[in-house]
Amino acid sequence: MNILKVARSGFIALLCASVLSACGDKPGPAAPVGSAPAAAASTGSAGQQGWPRTVDSSKGKVTLAAQPQRIVSTSVTLTGALLAINAPVVGSGASSPNSTVTDDQGFFRQWSSIAKARKVQPLYNGEPDAEAIVNAAPDLILIAGTGGDSAIRLYEQLSQIAPTVVINYDNKSWEELALQLGVMTGHEQDANAVVARFAGQLQQTRARLKLPPQPTSALVYYEDDTGANVWTAESAQGKLLTELGFTLATVPASVRGNTSMGVRKDIVQLGGEKMADGLQGQTMLLFSADDSTTRQVKANKFLARNPAVAADRVYAVGLDTFRLDYYSASNLLKRLEERFR
Repeated sequence: MNILKVARSGFIALLCASVLSACGDKPGPAAPVGSAPAAAASTGSAGQQGWPRTVDSSKGKVTLAAQPQRIVSTSVTLTGALLAINAPVVGSGASSPNSTVTDDQGFFRQWSSIAKARKVQPLYNGEPDAEAIVNAAPDLILIAGTGGDSAIRLYEQLSQIAPTVVINYDNKSWEELALQLGVMTGHEQDANAVVARFAGQLQQTRARLKLPPQPTSALVYYEDDTGANVWTAESAQGKLLTELGFTLATVPASVRGNTSMGVRKDIVQLGGEKMADGLQGQTMLLFSADDSTTRQVKANKFLARNPAVAADRVYAVGLDTFRLDYYSASNLLKRLEERFR
């Protein structure tokens, strides 16, 4: 059994221990990821067994009396994970519409067609709207604990409407997040199935990769050339790269900027003159980026002596990789295989 499977098995066991009979049934087939939900999908693969159940939240434990049937996600990041496990999400916060990464509703392009097929309503764009959330009549509300899509300031208000769970995704892989949400929603079997499916994709990709020189700096480059957010080993991006065999370049402590952005553990911020000294990788992977970003990085005179830039080993891995879920992570695997096969 490889390390990846051991880690995932341990995480599943930990989640199962936190709720009564949460994973009591043997896994069964899930609806195909990316398809419209079957009629049974809304009832959950675990049926009504194991309820009520108590789940962990960053604000303390929350008891769910019955399996949720109307979930509102205030985080566009969490929404992708909910869709992947066939959870009954009826409404979601959204980003600005019609951008390079969002559709006309403000949903991420990698799963926007699935959201439309399942009639997920965009409740607001950007700033969280408590009234819109109330009008969706949720029986479970999910809030991201950190990040730009967090509605944490509305927690006290929203928790009076329905059970409200705060989830930190900044130190989790998308698989860990999916498994956690599977327990909360009664969709453990769906979560296990999509994680297993992706594990197979990942192992196939790893076997085909011919890695570039290591270590690798993985980052989001600022459009104005003033800095970058470097993914840490605790980020979903960092964990996926490590599973593929990449070695993440370490950012020297002497050049680290504000690493928290609140309490985030997934990035290290680099700015100004510190940026060049902080990017020590022999290879550079640019997330939330396309080829135009690659050209921009190569043209930055302050990075001319960077080992990856000097050796022309700077690669964009897609505009949809800022937030990883099953859909964008699958796209990322395809791009890395095309680049490094």
